[in-house]
Amino acid sequence: MHINTGDTAWILASTALVLLMTPGLALFYGGMVRAKNVLGMLMQNFAAIGVVSLVWVWLTYSLAFGPDNGGLIGNFNFFGLSNTDNASGTIPTLVFVAFQLMFAVITPALITGSSADRLKFGSFIIFIIAWSVLVYAPVAHWVWAAGGWIHDRGAEDFAGGTVVHINAGVAGLAVAMVVGKRQGWPKRPMVPHNVPMTLLGAGLLWFGWFGFNAGSALGANNLAANAFINTNTATAAALLAWILVEKLTNGKCTTLGAASGAVAGLVAITPACGFVNILGSTVIGVAAGALCALAVRLKYRLKLDDALDVGGVHFVGGVVGALLIGFFGTAAVGGVDGVFYHGGWALLGRQGLAVVAVTAYSFIMSWLIAMAIHKTIGFRVTPEQEELGMDLALHAETAYELSPSFTASAGHSGAHGDNGTAEPEPVAVPVGTATAGTGPVAAVITATADGGAA
Repeated sequence: MHINTGDTAWILASTALVLLMTPGLALFYGGMVRAKNVLGMLMQNFAAIGVVSLVWVWLTYSLAFGPDNGGLIGNFNFFGLSNTDNASGTIPTLVFVAFQLMFAVITPALITGSSADRLKFGSFIIFIIAWSVLVYAPVAHWVWAAGGWIHDRGAEDFAGGTVVHINAGVAGLAVAMVVGKRQGWPKRPMVPHNVPMTLLGAGLLWFGWFGFNAGSALGANNLAANAFINTNTATAAALLAWILVEKLTNGKCTTLGAASGAVAGLVAITPACGFVNILGSTVIGVAAGALCALAVRLKYRLKLDDALDVGGVHFVGGVVGALLIGFFGTAAVGGVDGVFYHGGWALLGRQGLAVVAVTAYSFIMSWLIAMAIHKTIGFRVTPEQEELGMDLALHAETAYELSPSFTASAGHSGAHGDNGTAEPEPVAVPVGTATAGTGPVAAVITATADGGAA
């Protein structure tokens, strides 16, 4: 087929937008952890870009999109991107490879939120390599590749509700089960240290998600336009639904709730954006915002420390979006008609099968991979490292320099100030010990000679 330059330009731009989502995710998660762990969270997300980029071009692209083997996995024909055709539809094959790479990058990055504050960095690297090969590549093949058994049964997933969000969400729950609770959870307050950072991350995710969803049309066309407007509609509806639930249950609407609601809407519309109309996207957004707002509270009843609510937002949101295609899918946009458009129950049945299959496979395999690492080299930092914080313990850095540096001035030993009186040592609040509401920068108090505060 002839390569279309407009389609190619749009997918290249979408690829860049989707790449931006992973740093956006890093900020979204980074603001929600305690100050002593923010660099550890950012590092895990940035490392995912590096690791998965190499694994994808050498191996997992071939396993995900190579010629089919029994509906379960691709072969090694495209190992190292060998034997790839010049074109995939109206775009160069390498553009498709790059676009799909960004999905493969952000999916394991999503998992990091469930096990925040307690993973060994080296063990995390091993986990995402194994997970990309043994979980992501097979599921992507099942759902998106010609010959994949879910794909050939007619289940619909436009941009990754099952492949990305259900897959990562349930994997995150499995990892959280293996590594166990954070020290002091849930009795010790572990409030977000920088909510503005989280909102900035959510804004970048919202921005990049247009490439994620509308780019999945693989062309600059009417389907991309539908996916684009549906993405924004559902996200707006979910944001409002989440803060409404907060208002009704807690009496206040929070900025963190607004950010979380937006992400829930983005998650839920991902599988459906190319198959539903404006009514469908609005209902999906409202349902995702309300249900995810309620679902994130279940971790306390289940006593499962899903630190940043990956299960409550990505797993539940992915399930909501995937199943509601069965009701609101319409052939007027794309795909086939669902229940409310006289299509019967068949599509809903196929969507349910996809949800159950991906959930079961991802949970079991993720638990086995995590447990194998946990029982051999260890998956969790030591209690001392956890108390110190991942930033210092694992990376020898701090996100915020809170202690002022003092140097001796010319002609003085540094023991006294210019007036000849003793100059007391500064008293600094260490990183990570700020209480709720203090934000990322703890107070640094320097006593002056007369006892005042500088």
